[in-house]
Amino acid sequence: MGMAACFAAVTPATAERLTSNPDQVEEYLFPDGGEPENYIDVDKAWHGIHYLLTGSADESVPPLSWAVMGGTEIGEDIGYGPARILTTEQVKQIAEALPNEDDFKAAYAPEAMEAAQIYPDVIWVRDGQESLDYLVENYRELVAFYRAAATRGDGAILWLC
Repeated sequence: MGMAACFAAVTPATAERLTSNPDQVEEYLFPDGGEPENYIDVDKAWHGIHYLLTGSADESVPPLSWAVMGGTEIGEDIGYGPARILTTEQVKQIAEALPNEDDFKAAYAPEAMEAAQIYPDVIWVRDGQESLDYLVENYRELVAFYRAAATRGDGAILWLC
């Protein structure tokens, strides 16, 4: 199983409603056991993507630090902590700042990632190129998510599931 990072774009009206009524966040994120609109998950690649974007295992400099681990906590703990919400302006800044795929790949440092305990820390050195391919595949989805959300003028909700 493990921790996967999930993302859902939210309209400004939905973001306002959920911010005003944080008790509705869980219902929004898990409608009738399904998924919210404009949803993606980047599986267990989330921490590796964050590291390649920021060079850090933890918090870093915005806007790239917001892409995977940013936002303001909203609602109750939903398994691995509360969800976090990003504003439309933050989503736009992330979409504009995300590096091209070659620059993203160039940041791959398996030994450093293992030493920094980037989740899941056992795969970076062991699986090498396969791990990088896994990160790139999920990074492509994340880039498409943020660009589409920014184009629509949406914010986003992020959570570990």
